[in-house]
Amino acid sequence: MIKELIIDSSPGGTTIALLQDKQLVELHKEQISNNYTVGDIYLGRIKKIMPGLNAAFVDVGYEKDAFLHYLDLGPQVQSLLKLTKQVRSGGYQSKLLDNFKSDPDINKGGKISELLSKNQLIPVQIAKEPISTKGPRLSSDISIAGRYVVLVPFSEVTSISKKIKSNTERNRLRKIVESIKPKHFGVIIRTVSEGKGVAELQKDLLDLIAKWESFITRLPAVEPAKKVLGEIDRTSTLLRDILNPDFQHIYINDTSLHEEIRSYIHEISPEMENIVKLHKNSVPIFEHYGIDKQIKSAFGKTVNLAGGAYLVIEHTEALHVIDVNSGNRTASKENQEENAFQVNKEAAKEIARQLRLRDMGGIVVIDFIDMHKPNNRKDLFDYLRGEMAHDRAKHTILPPSKFGLVQITRQRVRPEMNIVTSEVCPACNGTGTIRPTILLLDDIENNFNYILVEQNEKKITLCVHPYIEAYIKKGFFNRQWKWYFKYSQWIKVKSNPAYQITEFHFFSAKDEEIKL
Repeated sequence: MIKELIIDSSPGGTTIALLQDKQLVELHKEQISNNYTVGDIYLGRIKKIMPGLNAAFVDVGYEKDAFLHYLDLGPQVQSLLKLTKQVRSGGYQSKLLDNFKSDPDINKGGKISELLSKNQLIPVQIAKEPISTKGPRLSSDISIAGRYVVLVPFSEVTSISKKIKSNTERNRLRKIVESIKPKHFGVIIRTVSEGKGVAELQKDLLDLIAKWESFITRLPAVEPAKKVLGEIDRTSTLLRDILNPDFQHIYINDTSLHEEIRSYIHEISPEMENIVKLHKNSVPIFEHYGIDKQIKSAFGKTVNLAGGAYLVIEHTEALHVIDVNSGNRTASKENQEENAFQVNKEAAKEIARQLRLRDMGGIVVIDFIDMHKPNNRKDLFDYLRGEMAHDRAKHTILPPSKFGLVQITRQRVRPEMNIVTSEVCPACNGTGTIRPTILLLDDIENNFNYILVEQNEKKITLCVHPYIEAYIKKGFFNRQWKWYFKYSQWIKVKSNPAYQITEFHFFSAKDEEIKL
């Protein structure tokens, strides 16, 4: 499997496209104005305790108070509150936890009103970004993630990813980490640590300890509801979590971002530094690599599949519904079951891609085409699970019911990626009516009077539909020559097949569109 990352940087933010074998599978948008990223740590202020929900609403500076449930407090929340109080009052000087005496773990079935009170300060970490009308979801079970390990304060436990199967490797990693981790810190060893040496693990752990020290340093001075420690940007987070030898290219269209990412990859995987390349082509990066076309075809209510079948995707407040239709794909009556199975498999592969691409979360209900054989239903379930195995978000899949319905729950930590694929008709501006076509050339010449005579522009280009270009250039003494004698300058005419029949635009000598 060949993986590529295409990064489009613009003044409004960064868009990241992940391709597998040239097919778009993930799309991430990082807006410059987004201050609430998963992993950021804030000094929150308790605004309201809700005993009925066993939760609290916390002010972290967002327009709506964030939500903190008792189960998200973490077992060592009393130690965190105690440390925060001591650090802010100047009673605790060390940046690590060597001399800190932890409090006992809280009762899992306890009440939040017994631990927190109104206006109390508590460090919290963003667990879910603001979604729809809801504020951020918080956790006070703080952890700091690196490439190979995750640092967990107030814990002594060293845990290892279940995806590392070898007992020998698990024991080796455990011994390495336990020999270098600081006192009163737990460590989660990530899957990518498999096969890594002491130097790489130690460097990653030291970087995380430095972040914790930065958190302790800033804690006394930071104002309530302000950020104490920020997660790295979305691009670097994505690279940290998914970068592996399967990646062949990372293309970026911004020079400064290219240098930043090259430097970051040099730190985490020096042998892969050369795959980072700067896009220098004049064609926009997403257009050059076919991303724009894939976005237009993959988003929207209807998604067509290669075999003639199609998906209909509907979104509601409570859940997402996906309907599988066979379309114009038909088969003989005797082969109906096999045909349904093949269409369902094709749909399952695309659905797994759509969930990642749109970052759909919550409850997803899929209406597959009915199949009567239990073996086919089981094979479809196994096939869907196999396709969903590439999804990094936590998810649960229930087997198909006898009605062909499959239910999926998928973790949602960010707003769903929603791209409008329909466009307003440039000819009618959405009204459904256009100017009489017989007046098209009159409209163009009226604009010439404004641009050439009043604005005194030189060497302009008229861009029109190919049919209109052919009409303008038809004959020896054509419209271009008439315009030349009328305006005393040659007006270049170009065609664009993407234009509507009555659409036209003017461009200056610098190839910038002249707005009318």
